[in-house]
Amino acid sequence: MGQHGKARWFSLALFMTALWLAGPLLAEWTPLAEDGLHDPDNPALEVMQNPGDALSQLPRDDAGDVGNKVRWVQALEMGYIEPRTNILPETKIEVLDLDIIMKHTGSTAYVRFPHKPHTEWLDCSNCHEKIFKMKAGETPLSMLAILSGEYCGRCHGAVAFPLVLCNRCHSVQPDTLENKVNQRQ
Repeated sequence: MGQHGKARWFSLALFMTALWLAGPLLAEWTPLAEDGLHDPDNPALEVMQNPGDALSQLPRDDAGDVGNKVRWVQALEMGYIEPRTNILPETKIEVLDLDIIMKHTGSTAYVRFPHKPHTEWLDCSNCHEKIFKMKAGETPLSMLAILSGEYCGRCHGAVAFPLVLCNRCHSVQPDTLENKVNQRQ
């Protein structure tokens, strides 16, 4: 990737991090000149799109005063957005419709990891083998590591829905899953 491409990705990452950090401030999408992150005297603000202008047209997230108030997967499914899945045109993206159920969750509900919405945005190589091992159960996940920005925390809490929305991931009650298994036998 050339210097221009790296700078563009860095700028996007910086902007998305700023959006996340300003979560409570963006409850109603505070204009950039008033968000406490951007210099209100910077002439570049005149050409930048305010979050309210950009995000208010997308499906609204009901997550309270956290995050950027957008249901990104719903925005994708409804055709509001068409994210680029790769930089290089020769990269072939495989959408994988497979859910992984993670049962080592202590006393909380199991975690359902849906591959489909993730692979509609990202190539598998973005996560495998650097962040997650390919074989389920081989990556030693912990909430401390995730909250520290590792594993799932690389995106959630930065550019995806915030980590404080526990039930979005911890969504499978053990007894429900066991009942489904018993019904199949």
